[in-house]
Amino acid sequence: MSTKRSILIWGLAVGAVSIGLMLASMPLGERLGFEYSMAIGYTALLLSALLIYPGVRSYRDRVASGRMTFGRGFLVGLGIAAVAAVTYVAIWEVVYFTFMPDYCDKYAAFTIEQARSSGASPDRIAEATAQAEQMKRLMQNPLTNAAMALFEPLPVGILAALVSAGILRRK
Repeated sequence: MSTKRSILIWGLAVGAVSIGLMLASMPLGERLGFEYSMAIGYTALLLSALLIYPGVRSYRDRVASGRMTFGRGFLVGLGIAAVAAVTYVAIWEVVYFTFMPDYCDKYAAFTIEQARSSGASPDRIAEATAQAEQMKRLMQNPLTNAAMALFEPLPVGILAALVSAGILRRK
């Protein structure tokens, strides 16, 4: 197995798990509310990123003959995280624009209501409303939407790649 093939296989596996958990948690998030759905979503991304470790270990044991530097392990883990993140973003774009075009409207209403119920001043409520409207405009652009979605799984993946490379390095 080559390095590229290992990265692709494990990246798609991590991406599939993160997508599966995202899709499974969406109905739950609707019922629980946005404050809990975000926690559920990031927990799902963290759980899927745990698969970067066996991906880097598999590379070390099968491709690199049991030897791997920290730098090489980090690059492999980073590659896995990148493939997973791109896969996640591609599916998010389809889900968002096809099945959830009102997601930003609901989230905007939630943030504005949160400001109102917390007893915020009229200026703070107006500011929250303006921010919600700006977010809705940004999310309607597929490139901006994709960029924002990319920054959900990627930092978690980078952290998992760093930890995996540190633990699995062998000279």
